[in-house]
Amino acid sequence: MAPTVPLALLVLVALLAPGLGVAFPSCDYPAHLWCSSREIAVACQAESRCANLSRPAAAPVELSLFYESLCPACRWFLVQQLFTAWLLLPSEALSITLVPYGNAQERNVSGKWQFQCQHGPEECLGNTIETCLMHEAKNFSTYFPVIFCLESGSSVTKNLEAVCPSPRPPHRGDVLIPLTSPCVPPSSCRPQCLQVYAPQLDANRITACVQGDTGADLMHRNAQLTEALDPPHQYVPWILING
Repeated sequence: MAPTVPLALLVLVALLAPGLGVAFPSCDYPAHLWCSSREIAVACQAESRCANLSRPAAAPVELSLFYESLCPACRWFLVQQLFTAWLLLPSEALSITLVPYGNAQERNVSGKWQFQCQHGPEECLGNTIETCLMHEAKNFSTYFPVIFCLESGSSVTKNLEAVCPSPRPPHRGDVLIPLTSPCVPPSSCRPQCLQVYAPQLDANRITACVQGDTGADLMHRNAQLTEALDPPHQYVPWILING
């Protein structure tokens, strides 16, 4: 009976001398190709030794935040918790959906949607501004920093054209993130939130959305998403994980 040779030694010999490659019965590939694909590694019983063939990445955690633009607890969670987590985690680890509506109520008057919000008309305006911002920007990485700035200032509805946090916005990978009164810089620095975080966006288009039918239709969709929660939301912020 021939002595058993450890697989690691066989691989080492094969790598050092490809012409002497040793293969398993189901493996028709030279040793230097064993880690070139998962199928070949399995056939050659070398899968556990191929570091480049790591398991597929897990699906991202899907987090949906149902909130109100002027709700103090919502603003605290978005600014202090959610935005920080988004900055620190890899982009493929967390997928976030923002739904500004919360405890609002809607009614259709002569074919047009009207809304009544828990914290009054200004909150309805703030909800619509953020919804239209998301609609225009499309990309989460573009609009979330702007919403962070809106929510972290003294007036959500005016912060789109208010002073903003710092000479440059925080980016993924930053260790120190300005989260305390971020929209109150020195008087010598007065860039707008949109100007600092998403200068490529057209403020006029956002305004047109807010004042037109598009904004109302988008808010109606937020109402539908909120009302479809099962179980129904009991308060805000209402956080849904992988739902």
